[in-house]
Amino acid sequence: MTQEQYDFVIVGGGSAGSALANRLSADPGNRVLVLEAGRSDYPWDVFVHMPAALTIPIGNRFYDWKYESEPEPELRGRRVYHARGKLLGGSSSINGMIFQRGNPMDYQRWAADDGMSTWDYAHCLPYFKKMENCLAGADEYRGGDGPLVLERGPADGPLFKAFFAATEQAGYPLTKDVNGYQQEGFAPFDRNVHRGRRLSAARAYLHPVRKRPNLTVRCRAFVTRILFEGKQAVCVEYRSGGTTRTVRAGEVVLCGGAINTPQLLQLSGVGNAAELSALGVDVVHDLPGVGQNLQDHLEVYIQYACTQPVSMAPWLKWYNRPWVGLQWLFRKGPGATNHFEGGGFVRSNEDVAYPNLMFHFLPIAIRYDGSLPAGDHGYQVHVGPMYSDARGNVKITSKDPSVHPAIRFNYLSTEQDRREWVEAVRVARNILDQPAMDPYNGGEISPGPSVRTDQQILDWVAKDAETALHPSCTCRMGVDELSVVDPQNMRVHGLRGLRVVDASAMRYVTNGNIYAPVMMMAEKAADLILGRTPLPAQQVPFYRHGAQERS
Repeated sequence: MTQEQYDFVIVGGGSAGSALANRLSADPGNRVLVLEAGRSDYPWDVFVHMPAALTIPIGNRFYDWKYESEPEPELRGRRVYHARGKLLGGSSSINGMIFQRGNPMDYQRWAADDGMSTWDYAHCLPYFKKMENCLAGADEYRGGDGPLVLERGPADGPLFKAFFAATEQAGYPLTKDVNGYQQEGFAPFDRNVHRGRRLSAARAYLHPVRKRPNLTVRCRAFVTRILFEGKQAVCVEYRSGGTTRTVRAGEVVLCGGAINTPQLLQLSGVGNAAELSALGVDVVHDLPGVGQNLQDHLEVYIQYACTQPVSMAPWLKWYNRPWVGLQWLFRKGPGATNHFEGGGFVRSNEDVAYPNLMFHFLPIAIRYDGSLPAGDHGYQVHVGPMYSDARGNVKITSKDPSVHPAIRFNYLSTEQDRREWVEAVRVARNILDQPAMDPYNGGEISPGPSVRTDQQILDWVAKDAETALHPSCTCRMGVDELSVVDPQNMRVHGLRGLRVVDASAMRYVTNGNIYAPVMMMAEKAADLILGRTPLPAQQVPFYRHGAQERS
């Protein structure tokens, strides 16, 4: 039987994979195959498409790969749970739907490293704009006709209004748009929610083009290896329905994310040669940076009791949930929002050039798993440092592709990280204790008034912090010895026919949620892969604290 052959085989139908499937298949001469290990994001699945149901897929084996870190030395040996999407749309089908580009200075930082000059803000901005349909209005910073429809959170309830007033009382500015000229400050957030439904990457990019005759999407297709002839990637091996199959590829594009992509490379013989040989893996190419440089955002919830019945807590009562579901059928009510409608970015000290803390405000006290603290009405902020200098790694421990790799983040392992964590908690408390919050302030629930000293704060963070679910940088772009991906074309260094386009290729984790930067990278990578001239750089001014000159 003749072996199937495609021009492009995309491994992973998640965020980047959905965007690339759309852009690469736009040319009818390109045969494109998407292999997604999870299931489809069925249109009837309320847990995917109802924004407020976001806590339900996390931790559920039907939606989530359910990763755990190795015991983290500075977090009391805890294993930190790490959710990753296991269906079309990937993590964009289970995440918090917050759309944040990061600070322009993030991309200036990328571009300052050798070989990275075409990844500065001016070169990335056209691709951010290309993918956006910003309903708040297009301008020189924001796009208006892209596939990602962005609705800005109303953030106008009494608790949000009090919170924004409190941020000003604490000395922080309000800003028009955290994705525009000035990120620093507080504002309503853009969200991947449209007409009361989650707008995942699959819904925005993949489903509208599924009927293209040159595009094939296969779910429940678990990729196990990339096969090589010399240094040329030629085939993808995958399991489907209990059968192992291979498909021939002109180009293989890995879009599995910061955990799966380095795992698959290592299983395929690409990585640290000594470590792979020790596991009995045949080495194809010695590339020691694969799986190194792991970065993430850790966060805590600062929770307060609310003295007035104005939080979202009643809607979580079992007897109100049918009414929430009924309203959502008409795309209305509390089920039609992710509730992460506003927050902001600040600098925790004068030594940092741009914001190093991110805040999400929620008009309810709740954890990601849906559990509530004791009591009823409450509110909280999610806060954590944005560019920690802690670095971890992802390493396979077995030749069996079904065995999760060992993941170590090394949270709280550096002096900078510990200092900024203390600052983060103190800044959050300062805001929430401002007079504007007094009409609602029923006292701090978590961590509670007994946690005051620097060491007590660090002890609480070690005990209570959770990942913000932003793993990145494990196959970073660059030209140094620990880089994996060529920033000019997204090819894996030293190999042919193999590229990486996902969060693993980020040079440094950005200041904010990473979905938007990943989608920008996919849009730009599509042009690089197709050999097109990239969109011209757009030089626009952006805010820099304390600087008269804008660039």
